[in-house]
Amino acid sequence: MVCLDVDGTIVNHDGHMSEAVRQAGRALVGDGHTVVISTGRSLPAVLPIIEKFGITHGYAVCSNGGVTLRIDARSPEEGGLEDGYEVIDQQVFDPEPALRALHERLPTARFAVETSAGHFIATERFDDLTFGMAPEVMGLKEMKQIEAVRLVVNSDDSTAQEFARTVEDIGLHGVTYSVGWSAWLDIAAKGVTKGSSLEALRDSLGIPREQTLACGDGRNDIEMLQWAHRGIAMGQAVEEVKAVADEVTGTVEEDGLVPVLCSVLEQD
Repeated sequence: MVCLDVDGTIVNHDGHMSEAVRQAGRALVGDGHTVVISTGRSLPAVLPIIEKFGITHGYAVCSNGGVTLRIDARSPEEGGLEDGYEVIDQQVFDPEPALRALHERLPTARFAVETSAGHFIATERFDDLTFGMAPEVMGLKEMKQIEAVRLVVNSDDSTAQEFARTVEDIGLHGVTYSVGWSAWLDIAAKGVTKGSSLEALRDSLGIPREQTLACGDGRNDIEMLQWAHRGIAMGQAVEEVKAVADEVTGTVEEDGLVPVLCSVLEQD
């Protein structure tokens, strides 16, 4: 069970997947390994990665653990799924307490919610690779009433360090959160991480923990790297991510994922 982060691992921060990574990923899938894309991205933004990797049967964990997909790209006549995938697990939460607390301390920040229906709404229009769609603009009051699988907060008025300190000072309760590379915050339901959803999937598939590998570069990958029997941090990861990993590979610009995938193939 090979669990792979997307941004900063499979693709660079411009969203580009190198040919070397694509070929190594397809080789691993073709060899029969269970390759699970595990990402903070929402469902629409992860589908192109699944296609490029050649995953026609398998699973993906999206929205930092909030949504788990089963993939079967065969035609419905052959027993496949109508859209090529189905949501098999979804972890929702009430975003109102977090929105209220964050807006009080970060009044100029932008807020976006991924809804349980798979849509994105935001207090102002802003696009991001992790959304996979342009969000619908909605007022904060209305946003507080919507069931969420992911809450995003972004600020242009502070550095990543200042933003992280502010979020820490707020002391959010009843949710799980991770701060990104910039002044960016991802929030999920309490106890929900990539690691928790991957563990539920591993258990349902009956895969031994000793046969799990994970690779990522962000703070939202920490629980996943701790969970995996073999946790690998990308070379550009911050020190707190590297500290929980069993190994460190090259940077995303160096195609650091390729030797990781090749090492799995060499074990066969």
